[in-house]
Amino acid sequence: MKAFAGQLRTELALSSRQGEQLLVSLGIPLLVLLFFSSVDVLPTGTDEPVDYLAPAVLALAVMSTAMVSLGIGTGFERQYGVLKRLGASPLGRGRWVAAKIASVLVTEVIQWVVLIAVAVLIGWSPPGSGWLPAVAGALLGTAAFGGLGLLMAGTLPGLATLAGANGLYLVLLLTGGMVVPLDELPSGVAAVARLFPAAPLTEVITGSLIEGASVATWAWPTLALWAVAAPVAAASLFRWEA
Repeated sequence: MKAFAGQLRTELALSSRQGEQLLVSLGIPLLVLLFFSSVDVLPTGTDEPVDYLAPAVLALAVMSTAMVSLGIGTGFERQYGVLKRLGASPLGRGRWVAAKIASVLVTEVIQWVVLIAVAVLIGWSPPGSGWLPAVAGALLGTAAFGGLGLLMAGTLPGLATLAGANGLYLVLLLTGGMVVPLDELPSGVAAVARLFPAAPLTEVITGSLIEGASVATWAWPTLALWAVAAPVAAASLFRWEA
């Protein structure tokens, strides 16, 4: 337990000191929330833009931390031989993985607290009944995107993981309903987007936290499938040495 706690503190300290990770984890979601909530240019379908953007940005925060930050950080740790040394240390691979997962969850809690506080300050008032399904969706999304991040980190060189995670982040940001609702995208693009984890995650959180909305039936099974398939693929294909 002591080794796990020590590694968790190390993971959180490293994350807080890396400007790039802070930008992706908190800077971009905050920017999207504040800018598009004050400039009514998006067809959000709600009376106030913040009513759609706030829950959508919570989904974006999950994707940012679980896939981009985790994947890129782990990819370079693997390339530089850190994972090889940790695996042979008293910490062990099991506790290292547990510390990584705990670090992602703690970071997401901090993200959500900050984003929710800012959203409430600018006028967001979500229904209280939606929090339980929204949190359940976030946990499934964390598993799905964490699996994708580790899959890239464990199979690709560090720079390729950096490029792949950032490229996929940008594509899913634009097509996953996190800025523009799926219904406003071209039908073909929306149909393909529903097959990837960003769209069902956004659908679950926005459908739960927008007053009077509901979650589309396709979202939960699609998100659950990704939450199982991506971690299984990562566990099967992950290589500890570059």
